[in-house]
Amino acid sequence: MPDLATPAATRAPAPFFTRRTPGGPPGLALFLNAGDPPLPVLKDLVLMLDEEGVDCLELAVPFPDSVTDGPVIRRSARRALDRGGADLDDVLAFIADVRPRLAHLRIALLADWSHSLKHRDLADATRDIAAAGADGLLIHALPPRLRAAHLETAAAAGLPVVTTCYTKSPPATQAQAAAHASAYLYLVAHYGRSGTAPGAGHAALAQTVTDLRAHTDSPIAVGFGVSTRQDVQAVGASGADAAIIGSAAVAAVERAQDAGLDVTEAFRDFVRSVLPAPTA
Repeated sequence: MPDLATPAATRAPAPFFTRRTPGGPPGLALFLNAGDPPLPVLKDLVLMLDEEGVDCLELAVPFPDSVTDGPVIRRSARRALDRGGADLDDVLAFIADVRPRLAHLRIALLADWSHSLKHRDLADATRDIAAAGADGLLIHALPPRLRAAHLETAAAAGLPVVTTCYTKSPPATQAQAAAHASAYLYLVAHYGRSGTAPGAGHAALAQTVTDLRAHTDSPIAVGFGVSTRQDVQAVGASGADAAIIGSAAVAAVERAQDAGLDVTEAFRDFVRSVLPAPTA
């Protein structure tokens, strides 16, 4: 590993999303696969997200054949993998390079257990992720038997963790996920693959958000099926602190690349179309 940025444990902690005031706009997180677009283009795109006031980038180390993702994100991961140069070490070097230039944007790293972490020492990998400058970590498909070790190693490294639960998860599961969230709690709005939305709309999640509040002081972010400004506003109406846009963001990158456009500028237009309007 290269010599990376200052370890997270020595950096002043900063929230991913400010707890929203009643009636205020929610924060915004966007998901992208590292390597789609290629990392040099992604660097310009990330700096643009910071300029535009996006709160969080969920940056995934690409992995194949995710059973929880729909076709848009699966195609994106395959493009990144086929290009090469976006394994965990590459992505950490990318974060170490870009993170010092960000004034507002936070980066939550998403890494799949089997593809990126299984063959590494968990404590060493967590320290490397923190040292790179990642602001938080979400491990995809972490075996339940390793959950306690993950929380312990992340705390030791000073690295906040993103936890997840579904709207239909048992109350005890929701409470545990909320209690362990130190970066933010990702509330999955609909059981299924990414890109699918809850039938009753995101605003109907209000009771679930209220129930989760009893178990955490960390922000609550809602994802799955969020693709427009209206969806973001509906997430805000649920009382959640932030909306997470995944498939729609990845699709915007895909369209720009297929059309031969400047990906960063095309994505800027997408960002401006979904950012919640400020309240008076």
